[in-house]
Amino acid sequence: MASLNFNNIQKSFGAGKSEVRVIHGISFDITDGEFVVLVGPSGCGKSTLLRMLAGLEEITGGEIAIDGKVVNDIESKDRDIAMVFQSYALYPHMTVGENMAFSLKLRNADKSETDDRVNRAAKILNLDALLHRFPRELSGGQRQRVAMGRAIVRDPKVFLFDEPLSNLDAKLRVAMRAEIKALHQRLKTTTVYVTHDQIEAMTMADRIVVMHDGIVEQIGTPLELFDHPQNLFVAQFIGSPSMNVLKGTSAKSCVIAEGQQWPVSATANLVEGRSVYYGIRPTDISIAAVNEGVAAKVVVVEPTGAETELLVQVGGSQLVVVLHGRTNVQPDDSIGLIIKTDKVHLFDEATEKRI
Repeated sequence: MASLNFNNIQKSFGAGKSEVRVIHGISFDITDGEFVVLVGPSGCGKSTLLRMLAGLEEITGGEIAIDGKVVNDIESKDRDIAMVFQSYALYPHMTVGENMAFSLKLRNADKSETDDRVNRAAKILNLDALLHRFPRELSGGQRQRVAMGRAIVRDPKVFLFDEPLSNLDAKLRVAMRAEIKALHQRLKTTTVYVTHDQIEAMTMADRIVVMHDGIVEQIGTPLELFDHPQNLFVAQFIGSPSMNVLKGTSAKSCVIAEGQQWPVSATANLVEGRSVYYGIRPTDISIAAVNEGVAAKVVVVEPTGAETELLVQVGGSQLVVVLHGRTNVQPDDSIGLIIKTDKVHLFDEATEKRI
């Protein structure tokens, strides 16, 4: 296990006038044994940062340290890390056992030690009965477990995962999320996991690093990011369905948006006439009679069983409301929206920072 330190990391491609900078001075630390997820939209730089940590991309500026030792000029094979790729990257002509043992074979490791490590990893991942099969004889989830097993047998200081579940179907992704989290809890190895799926990030991480356009927008636990996003980007990126956001103007005890008065917490420090974004999560809205709360019109009703999702119209904006259980409302019904005022998020329009 190991701690990780990123100090003013920069990355550029090209040179001179054609130079494109994709990482803009990122700094943060990961503690020994922590499971950290790098999350953000495509092109934000998360995979590039992971590949620099792995030694697969050169670092343009700054330093990366593993256990206090700067590794900028150390080759990938000497960094004592193991990486699980999106594509599995298994050798088709080798059995499961041979794939898992391959890295140790390259090190000329003792055969009995290799067999012991492979068998232990196979037991952890429920691959015992599959060691003599070839990758073509496995399902997608089994192949991903083999790729994880190959990483485990190396007993590295750090595990790196680069969007390992994106090729799996929805049901299998949920199962594999649980397997990877359980694996980390068992092995306690420092883990850095890259994904664009914020649900994966929320359910798996000890801490999340939210990235956007080559910078870090916010770092925190999943619930810190969900409950206290520092800016509008994080507020809308974290959470599914995403936060409802309206552009409005602050008054004494409310925000005026779409011709309606939107309530805020009694402790909110509002400056009258300030241009703001008013945010409320779909689960923090309930419905009532049309003469109560904020007047709205139902556009779409989507029952999912345990919950019902409504798309409602308020002025020129559409909002999502998630209700627990079922409802009798129908499209075109007029309703009132009751806002949990202690769950309202306010952001300055100019800076998009949290107020």
